[in-house]
Amino acid sequence: MSANRFARAARPLGRSLATFNNPCLPGRQRFTTSSLRRTSSGNGPSPRTASAWSLSSVFAAAAAAGLLGWGASELRHQGFPGAVQLDGTFPARRYASMREMEQALKEIHQELGGEDIISTDPEDLHAHGYSEWSTTNPEGLPVAVAYPRSTEQVSIIARICHKYCVPIIPYSGGSSLEGNFSAPFGGISVDFAYMDRIIQFNKEDMDVVVQPSIGWQDLNEQLAKMDSGLFFPIDPGPSAKIGGMIGTNCSGTNAVKYGTMKDWVINLTVVLADGTVIKTRRRPRKSSAGYNLNSLFVGSEGTLGLVTEATVKLAVVPEEFSVAVVTFPSIRDAAAAAAEVMQTGIPVAAMEIMDEVQMKVVNIGKATAPRVWKEMPTLFFKFSGTKASVKENVGMVQKITKGHKGSNFEFAKDEREQKLLWSARKESLWSMLALRKEGEEVWSTDVAVPFSRLADIIEVSKKEMDDLGLFASILGHIGDGNFHESIIYNRQDPAERDKVEACVKNMVKRALEMDGTCTGEHSIGWGKKESLVWEVGHDTLGVMKAIKAALDPKWIMNPGKIFDRQG
Repeated sequence: MSANRFARAARPLGRSLATFNNPCLPGRQRFTTSSLRRTSSGNGPSPRTASAWSLSSVFAAAAAAGLLGWGASELRHQGFPGAVQLDGTFPARRYASMREMEQALKEIHQELGGEDIISTDPEDLHAHGYSEWSTTNPEGLPVAVAYPRSTEQVSIIARICHKYCVPIIPYSGGSSLEGNFSAPFGGISVDFAYMDRIIQFNKEDMDVVVQPSIGWQDLNEQLAKMDSGLFFPIDPGPSAKIGGMIGTNCSGTNAVKYGTMKDWVINLTVVLADGTVIKTRRRPRKSSAGYNLNSLFVGSEGTLGLVTEATVKLAVVPEEFSVAVVTFPSIRDAAAAAAEVMQTGIPVAAMEIMDEVQMKVVNIGKATAPRVWKEMPTLFFKFSGTKASVKENVGMVQKITKGHKGSNFEFAKDEREQKLLWSARKESLWSMLALRKEGEEVWSTDVAVPFSRLADIIEVSKKEMDDLGLFASILGHIGDGNFHESIIYNRQDPAERDKVEACVKNMVKRALEMDGTCTGEHSIGWGKKESLVWEVGHDTLGVMKAIKAALDPKWIMNPGKIFDRQG
């Protein structure tokens, strides 16, 4: 974080908050986050770039918009006329008033000290409440961003926020896609940027204790430098951090062999809503001591507590790696081949799919130049194990793909070719983002279904996108039944946005009809709350809400995510 940013953040908090009109009271000017969203330049996500925003009054507008969530909270929680929740009920409690919010920030600053603990800088507020990655961005920004250095400091922040009923929103990598770190009710964003260390490495036990903001790639680089022979196998987007990966129960390309995040968590240190610090269990890999609290917090998106430490399992680096790609005449042929590979039990390390549109996008973006890819539906395979097993698995996969009209089977002969062949898959989202024109966004979302229905849902979903005239592609972790739609659209065009929303909803409903899920790895966040009701029903949702109410009765932990508050 830049020194000048924290210099601005260190100004007297009373002045920084009280200077601006309450954006939601009658007769006052209302600022919204829409005035802050940067104009897409086609160069990928860069939400911190102030120079790309509208220059007229941007910083004043940003700070005022930072209070928008608070104002909405006031209207909903203090009994103003018409102030009701989205579900039509009146909440039992309100969130902090302006004065209480200001007092909470002062107390946090007094107890923690240091001018770089709390930031109210407009650029920070925008970066912690709006995401170009996300399919949805509710109005409102956090009122402040806190940068704790330890579990103890997180506990103090939570205790004070609990005292004043201030919403708390966790933030680590910022790469979530469903509005997971948005701040619809204002509050404080807790950024773990300074909690990014390996705390303890237990080589003999094949586990490591880490803080939430260490990236999975950084963790693996450090393990490699120690010549440990071990690695952490869960591999979502390159900017993902362990804390966010736990919050969303993410997976990535290696999930077909190594599973998802929940399979690699041994224990967690969690700060609860009132500041209480708990440890979910001890360090053995198996235990039947009481409730499985790991599974309670993994995938909870910070709505039950803030993870400040995690002990995760490590895997042995395989003796041999290899990569192969193969093209198909249709997306159904590719999906059918993928399903047979899984049904045959071939232990591939990863199996990814990209349709002809996505392959064309990679070529246009030239991210893998000078390589030019065949613009056909393509499967990407990663193999790992002993040299003999890799060779055998490659041969079996080649035979299966050939039986489904696969051609141009290309097998990497060395490490350089492995990186080249896998590069198209790794550059897929960036290539799509780079094609945006001014005013356009990318809607990326996912579902998962049983293997036997993969070909059906992918074929129908792709046809619907084509029939609607949408510039859209299909890609994903087809080895575990998970695939993604990425759609470029003009958010300012209501008709076009309606088409995209209808397309996504239809894909979700199809997946549920096929006994699948509305989200394979992106979690629920703000964007898929309705889909969760379709998937689990009101009774199951009631159980989730009861757990939420027991651990967070004031409803301050990442409110508005997974489901809405009831009275």
